[in-house]
Amino acid sequence: MSVAPQRPLPASRGRAVSGSVLGAGRGAMLIEDPITTCLSPPVHDMICKLGFEVGENWDINRIVTQSGDVCWQTITACVMYTQSARSLDYRGSVRLLGPVCEAVHSHLLSLTKGQFETRYAPWLQWTAFPELFPEIFAALESLQGPAISLGLMKLTACLERALGDVLVLLGKDCPFLLRDLLASEELAQVFGRPVMDVLKVFVGSPCGLNLRNVLWHGFASPHEIPPKYCSMMMLLTAGLGQLLKSYLEQSELVLAHRAPVALANLEEMIVFPGKCRTSQLPLRKGDVTPEVLGVLEDVMRNSTFVPKVMMPYWEAALLSFRSHRFADCAVLLLTQLEAGLRRVFAAVNQCPRRLLTAEEEAAISSLAALADSYRAHVHPVSQLKKQVLSCEKSLRVWPLLPLPDEAAGSAATSETHACEAFITEILRELLRHLPERDSLVSGWDSLVSGWDGVCAGRWSEAIQELCDTPVQTLFCPRTVLEVVTVLRNISSRCACVSHQVAASVELRHRQWVERRLRSRQRQTYLHMVSSVKLLSPMLHLILLLIALELVNIHMVCGKNPREYQQYLKFLKSVLQYTENLGAYTSQQKNKWSETINLTRTALLKIWNFTEKKQMLMHLAKKSASKGVL
Repeated sequence: MSVAPQRPLPASRGRAVSGSVLGAGRGAMLIEDPITTCLSPPVHDMICKLGFEVGENWDINRIVTQSGDVCWQTITACVMYTQSARSLDYRGSVRLLGPVCEAVHSHLLSLTKGQFETRYAPWLQWTAFPELFPEIFAALESLQGPAISLGLMKLTACLERALGDVLVLLGKDCPFLLRDLLASEELAQVFGRPVMDVLKVFVGSPCGLNLRNVLWHGFASPHEIPPKYCSMMMLLTAGLGQLLKSYLEQSELVLAHRAPVALANLEEMIVFPGKCRTSQLPLRKGDVTPEVLGVLEDVMRNSTFVPKVMMPYWEAALLSFRSHRFADCAVLLLTQLEAGLRRVFAAVNQCPRRLLTAEEEAAISSLAALADSYRAHVHPVSQLKKQVLSCEKSLRVWPLLPLPDEAAGSAATSETHACEAFITEILRELLRHLPERDSLVSGWDSLVSGWDGVCAGRWSEAIQELCDTPVQTLFCPRTVLEVVTVLRNISSRCACVSHQVAASVELRHRQWVERRLRSRQRQTYLHMVSSVKLLSPMLHLILLLIALELVNIHMVCGKNPREYQQYLKFLKSVLQYTENLGAYTSQQKNKWSETINLTRTALLKIWNFTEKKQMLMHLAKKSASKGVL
């Protein structure tokens, strides 16, 4: 494939890579100049050299006492400021803090695990993850670069979360960026401004060591992160715990940690083998088997996508996978995925007219098949599919709901007939845009000619197959995600309506049978039955509309700003309908007759917008748009 030219990366950021990148095997293109570092010269100098320029030997007792109390005045005295004292002198600070870090590192390595936990474990409880620090201590003892880098990544993430908890304790929202968190006046009141300046030198600014970002974004290779900085961050975290304890005692506040984000439907997200799955479960297509791991390891060692300096991270990731430490594996691979993609981008910028190729070989085909079968689990698009299928499943029980014999022959109103006619015409238009598959395009006559159990099955089949259609999630522009958000809100409201209608019908039917309904309530119940017969195909129609638009979701990028705003306005009108429907069908309001008029108004809007051919399905160039009826 040919690659369009891109703007080159700024040279000052040190991201550019010479040559072209990609592939493995005989057709792969090789990097012309081997990469020895992914850090820009100033950053490399800051991290790898500056902290080693001062050869002063520090007495550890000046930095931390025998009982483990951190002497903050000694540490903050090493922080330098510009002549105006308005900003930090990061280079001067790193130069002076280097020997302090060396002393702390030697001190920690002189301790046994028991001594470390006795001195420092109490002061690490405030992070909510004290069990992390013995693991990092063991990594420091191992002298293994990947393990130390991984430990430092975990430490900085844990520290950022804990500092955010302190800010929330003080009644403030936690900012999105770490640098804004460290700059907050509230944290300065708790820990002191000089202490926060120390943190800025290590993790809070691109002008400093910036350890968090260079690791989490895949810039630093294992041998480029001096272990002494990991040791220093351990001590600083313990020292922050000591300062926080004093503040909490004085203020009589109690630190409460925010609950971690809980992922729903975890059974659907089991993508790792072994402990995550029962041994009785058969292998699924796309499972990572030992054979696939062997192929991956071979490709990894021969692909120019993986810089040699980063190879220890990949080897550590594979070892973590085989050891069932899947979280560690994911952390390492995510950072290296970003590093690899950034490298490809830089190479493409320098060779815009070159072809990126890789040879159709047996060793690669299994990995390609694995990638092709991948489906995102927590992406908004995937979540929308799950919502639609769940709502459709709840609608399927509606024909089974108990209805009174008296309602079987209840006459439909003219409004109901008008709505049914609208549904039929809109459905005919939607069916023209179904994907051209035999299982979808045949046998729809019953669906447009009436509504019964067979018809409901056809709705279910169409919606299921549309939701099984792959939708690109690797890159979704803002407009795509904005539309998906509205569609998710519509689907959510439909599900709410479905559940509360089912609950109301069951309740009223029980009261009907037990003769506990007064005369007016009996009439309301009959109106409910009439409305339910209309709302079932209406909600199915909305779900089918959502599924069709989702299949063509990336077509929204082809709309101009005016068309996009009109389309968004239309979707929000459908959302308004579902919200009103939820209010009308609640047991508090019971406005069942009004739902019919509400539904007709909504159908008219859907029909008018469909007539304009501005739906995403209309923009998609498919042969199915020629018609199937």
